[in-house]
This record gives sequence, structure tokens and C-alpha cells, in this order.
Amino acid sequence: MQPQRFSQSIYTDNKSPENYSIGVLKGEGVGSHIIDCSLKLLLYLPQNFDISYGGAIGKLSEKECGESLTKEVIDFCQNVFSKEGAILAGPGGSRFVYELRREFDLFCKVVPLKFYPEIYHANRLKENFAAGTSITLLRENASGIYQGQESLDRSKKDEVWQMTFSYKKSEVEKILTVAAKIAQNSRKKMLVIVKDGGLCEFSKFWRKIAQQTAEEYHVECEFANIDYATYYMIHYAQSLDVIVASNLFGDILADLGSVIMGGRGISFSGNFSQHKAAVYQTNHGSAYDLQGQNKANPVGQFYSLAMLLRESFHLDKEAFFIEEAVRRSWEQGTWTFDVAPHDSSFVTTDKMTESVSRNLQKIVEEHK
Repeated sequence: MQPQRFSQSIYTDNKSPENYSIGVLKGEGVGSHIIDCSLKLLLYLPQNFDISYGGAIGKLSEKECGESLTKEVIDFCQNVFSKEGAILAGPGGSRFVYELRREFDLFCKVVPLKFYPEIYHANRLKENFAAGTSITLLRENASGIYQGQESLDRSKKDEVWQMTFSYKKSEVEKILTVAAKIAQNSRKKMLVIVKDGGLCEFSKFWRKIAQQTAEEYHVECEFANIDYATYYMIHYAQSLDVIVASNLFGDILADLGSVIMGGRGISFSGNFSQHKAAVYQTNHGSAYDLQGQNKANPVGQFYSLAMLLRESFHLDKEAFFIEEAVRRSWEQGTWTFDVAPHDSSFVTTDKMTESVSRNLQKIVEEHK
């Protein structure tokens, strides 16, 4: 059975695009290498893709231009979106991702968290507690603390740092509506993350809107404080369906969720606006310590590419082919150092790409 297409619960227009335009932001650290590896997979698919490349992002851009997100990159993304295309992004540091999300109202970040039995040896959880886990984590992207205003007052002996941020009712309604719609098409369960004692009014605000939304869409709604949620998500992973959280809380849970998957190197996500703008990325960062060593795990970037094909281009079959090619490579004992069994051999980034490419080519041939 094909996985749920999340974008159908986000976009106001669900028509298939007329062409397949992919804008590429290579990013920094290991980004350029794993992006190049991912684009090689497109060569084995029958469709024609219009690939274009944007400029530097993140810390690299900040060093060159003084900004982590330049007008040049904004214009590049806008041009891709105007053609109903999507952005495949490598990692970018500093304020890049936050500014990009604000610029294009990429309010909804979807982080699929799934247990992969082929690499159970790499998982820190016991298989009987994690097998079958499939969680959709939704993170509100466009507001909250990461989109607030901060300042540091050094005029006094005791320096003062201040942060102000807000959530509009409409913003909370928007992300909770997406969560409820996705839950409707899954197990009809939605877990909303709050912090009752520490953020009383914030929690009441989210609770009220969540309860109203759940009733409207006929889904079960439960709540968990962020501290308990970190425990609950690992200890009871199999019981969870859709988790929805504010910007900060969602960020915390997304990284923790990669433990369920077997490692940060295979974690990925999509960032969506309601008007079909979408940016797909890994969740593991730039990994400067691995740059130039041909060691980074490219699978997270492969999965983000598959997500792009499914969500933005409605190429469900082709997305599945890429995911299946990864699974076969793992089954054949091909893995990078971060997910390899203890005391076993592992392959380079390039060798992993070659293995997945071979399997992808076979799968495409099998389905002709």
C-alpha cells in the first residue's frame, strides 16, 4: 500500500503539476556531496526533470554576502515555485531555514518517523518495542520562538537578554487542521504537545483550539507536556499516530524521533505552504566533521527526494521505487558507517549511492 500523501491535507490546490521543475540548493558541509548523489537517482527514472541550481546558503552565504538567505536565492526559489516546482535543499546553517520558512510561509514541517527493520541492528530501541512504528510529526514552522525578536542589553552591569514571540489563533488553527486531516486518513489519533505548568496560557490556547479542531474532524485528541512527550514518544512509539507541536517543541521531538529510525543520517522532512511552495531537506545538519571524507550517509537526502516526488509531483510509484532501492541495498548488507552492524564492514557515500542506483535501475525495469 502506498504511503499517505501529506500534501493533500495542506495544499488548497491538489492538481498535478504540468512539469517537473526541481530547484537545488546544495548547502554546506556534506550537503553538496549528498545532493549530487541524490540527483544521480533521477537518471534512472523515466520522467524528464528540469534541474536548476541556486546560490550559496547558510553560513557559506553569510561569509560571502553577509546574509544566510540572499535576495538571489529568494528570487531563485520564487521562480521555481512559479513553475509549480519544488526545492531540494542541502543543509544550511545560521538563520537560513528560519528566514526561508518565513519568506514563503512554509508553516508546516512534516517529519515522517518510521522504524526500518533492515537496519534494526543500528537502532537503540529493542525491536519488539519499535517494530511497526510509523509516526507523522508536524511542526509549526512560521511562528513561535524561532520567528520571534531577540535583543541583548549590555547597558547595565547585569546584561539582559530578551525574547518576544507570539502565536495567532489562525496560525495555530492552520497547523492543527492539517494534523487532524492527516490523522483522519490514518489511525484518527492526534497528540498535541503543550507545557501546562511552565507555559500556562500558551497551553490553554493550544488545548482549546486543538479540541475544537479534533471535534470538527472527528479524530481523537490527546495532550502531553513536552518533557513527558520526549519519554512517551520513545517508550510508546508504536501507539502513536500524528504528533503536532509548536516550533520549538517540534524541533526537539524531530531530532529525538531519529532514534526510532535508526540514526540522524536517515531523517528527512518536507516544509510546506498552503500554496504549493515546498522545500525538502534532511534533518541532520551540515556535518562539517565528515566533509570531504566520503563517509556521510546519503539516505536521508534520498528519502527527501522521494518525498519531493510523491508530495509535489504526485509521482507515488517513483518515490516508492527509490525507497525500495534503499531497502534492498540494506538487505544486501550495504550501509554507511553510522548504521552498519558492530564490527562489520561499511561503504562510502559513493558506494552506497552506486548500490541504491543499481537496485533502482532493476526495480524500474521490473515494473515496465
